Amino acid sequence: MLIKIKRGWELPDSAATPESVFMNRRTLLKGLATGPLLAAGAAMPFAGGLGSALADEEQEDPSAHLYPVEQNPAYTLDRPLTPEDIATTYNNYYEFGSYKEIWQEAQALKIRPWTVEFDGMVEEPMTVAIDDLLAKMPLEERLYRHRCVEAWSIAVPYSGFPLKALVDFARPLGDAKYLVMQTFEDDDVAQGQRQFWYPWPYIEGLTMAEATNELAFIATGYYGKPIPKQNGAPLRLAVPWKYGFKHIKGIVRFSFTDERPVSFWEELAGNEYGFWANVNPDVPHPRWSQANERFYGPDGQERLPTQLYNGYAEQVASLYEGIENELIFM
Repeated sequence: MLIKIKRGWELPDSAATPESVFMNRRTLLKGLATGPLLAAGAAMPFAGGLGSALADEEQEDPSAHLYPVEQNPAYTLDRPLTPEDIATTYNNYYEFGSYKEIWQEAQALKIRPWTVEFDGMVEEPMTVAIDDLLAKMPLEERLYRHRCVEAWSIAVPYSGFPLKALVDFARPLGDAKYLVMQTFEDDDVAQGQRQFWYPWPYIEGLTMAEATNELAFIATGYYGKPIPKQNGAPLRLAVPWKYGFKHIKGIVRFSFTDERPVSFWEELAGNEYGFWANVNPDVPHPRWSQANERFYGPDGQERLPTQLYNGYAEQVASLYEGIENELIFM
C-alpha cells in the first residue's frame, strides 16, 4: 500500500482553495477597487496599493498572457495568503529607497526592453531578451512563505520557474561552484542607487547545490499576473528558507564562478548579514531576536514563532551538513 507522507509546509486537501474561487479573485478585487467601500473612504490602510496594483495589471505587458499559470500542488502553505495589496505595498527595494512604501517610486523602472546575461564559467556566454527567456521556461505557481531579516513575514503566490531550469539553460561548466546574480543599474530612475555609501550594483550568490535545490525559484509572476515592479519585475529570486535580503530583484545577469562572491549586504555589514542567511529562530540578529515574526495575514498582523529554515528544513538542511566554522544562520 502506498502511503504518502506530507511535507512540512503542505496542507490537507480539504484546506486547499477551490480553483473556481481562486480564478474569481481578480473579479472580486476589481469590484472592491471601484465599489462603495473605497468610494466612501472606508478604513482600508492599503487601499492605495490595491488600486495601483490593479491599474498596473491593466497596463500592456508582453508577458501578461502567460498568467495565471497552473499551481504546483507540492508547494502549499500552513497559513493564509497575505492580501495582495499588502504584499505589493510593504516591501524593501533599496534601489529606490530605504523605506517600506517604495512601490510608487519603483513604477519608474522600465522593464521592456530587458535583457539577461549569462556569463562566467559557461559553455557559451549569451544575452537573452526577457520574453524569449520566459518562452523557454516551464512556468508554474508556488505558494511560499517569505521571512524578512527584520522579523516580519508574508505568504504569497509566486509564478515562475525552478532556478534549476535556468541553470540547465545556461549550461555551466562542471567546475562552477557558485551562481552570482546582479540587479540592474540605472540611477536615473532608481534614486537609491545615487547613494554612494551602498556597494552598487546589488549582488547576491548561491552555491550550485542551493541553486539547483528544488525550492530555489525565479519569480516572474505574483498573484496570478506579471510580478509588479516593486516586487522585483521582471525576474527575482525566491529562496524561501533564507532571509529576504537574499531574494535579489530586477536581475540582469547570472554569472557562474568557482569563487564565492561577496554579496551586497555582506560587503556593507558582514557582521550582521552574511553569505548564507538561513532562517533560524535560535540565532538572533546582532540587534534583535529572530525567535518570532510579524506575519501579515488577512486579519492584520499576527505574532508567530519563527521556524528553522523558515519551515523548509526537510528540503534544505542537508545542504549544510559538514559545513564548519561558518555562520550559516547569518
